[in-house]
Amino acid sequence: MNVLFICSRNQWRSPTAEQVWRRHPELSVKSAGTSCNARKPLTPTLLRWADVICVMEQKHKNRIVAEYRRLIAHKTIHVLDIPDDYQYMDPELVRLLEEVVAHRLGL
Repeated sequence: MNVLFICSRNQWRSPTAEQVWRRHPELSVKSAGTSCNARKPLTPTLLRWADVICVMEQKHKNRIVAEYRRLIAHKTIHVLDIPDDYQYMDPELVRLLEEVVAHRLGL
């Protein structure tokens, strides 16, 4: 399953999620940001690649739906409800991502 993790600037949350889940045998993972100044900006190519999209907050889903409605019409989008309160690889962020993503993806 191809999973795309998205936050705003692709600086802390989504790269952490990519790192946490990159070795899972059933997943291929990438990350991106919705901001135009993200480290790895979201592109139509990334959205086409993804089977499942995991966004950190509802605002990320809203932005993706507004900009790419037709492209994501048949994609599953999970809102993880993880606020922008963590640094890259923060142990609490890692714990949250392990728990929430596993639950949402049925792993």
